[in-house]
Amino acid sequence: MAIELFNDGKHLCLMFDDLVDDTANVAVQANQFLIVDNGHGALIDPGGNMTYNGLLMAMHNYFPPKRLEYILASHADPDIIASINKWMIHADCKVVISKLWARFVPHFCSVGNAEGRIQSIPDEGMNLALGSSIIKAVPAHFMHSEGNFQFYDPISKILFSGDMGASIVPHNEADTPVTDFNAHIPTMEGFHRRYMISNKICRYWVNMVRQLDVEMIVPQHGRMFKGKKMVNEFLGWIENLPCGVDIMTQDNYRLP
Repeated sequence: MAIELFNDGKHLCLMFDDLVDDTANVAVQANQFLIVDNGHGALIDPGGNMTYNGLLMAMHNYFPPKRLEYILASHADPDIIASINKWMIHADCKVVISKLWARFVPHFCSVGNAEGRIQSIPDEGMNLALGSSIIKAVPAHFMHSEGNFQFYDPISKILFSGDMGASIVPHNEADTPVTDFNAHIPTMEGFHRRYMISNKICRYWVNMVRQLDVEMIVPQHGRMFKGKKMVNEFLGWIENLPCGVDIMTQDNYRLP
């Protein structure tokens, strides 16, 4: 079932959070997103084969999947785009992904299926036209992928942040916005310390995001940060978090 993040009658943002079997640690919970503007649709991080059938069926209630214009991929992990071949067969859409991953996407696809349908994002990011609106592909390099982008929707003021802000929670908790930031830290601290490459990169990212008008940060895993107070609490926390190479030592590089 979709969670409505924004709807003004012409512009719609939806989140699907319950399509992964995350029982007994079978797989990590993951969110998928649909943006529709004046009859034009973009799907963000559609996921793998585990999510495809459920997402396809759920989308029919809001937008015809065959009319998708874009699949927007933050990076090339399996939980992001392992199902891409099925989507490209079902819809005449383009796949938009970092230029570093554009030549890897065909490995997910049948021979020839991706030809002429992959749009590379340059390192500096870009604006994508969707209906009467745009979606900003925002640089998020090394968080955690070397070729990584987030997607900002200026109308809803939502930053779809990929792995940044992710928390490890069951799917039945993922649709609930964070209300107690300190209580939420244990669900995301371990992930960010290991998957984000360094505090330096986190600080650069925070400086960039503070130039946007963000009402909501919605990650690809777990709970969202809704409202400027909670957004700013997250930015202040990640800005000061040692992570990645900051906390590695020789002990992490010893022969087994």
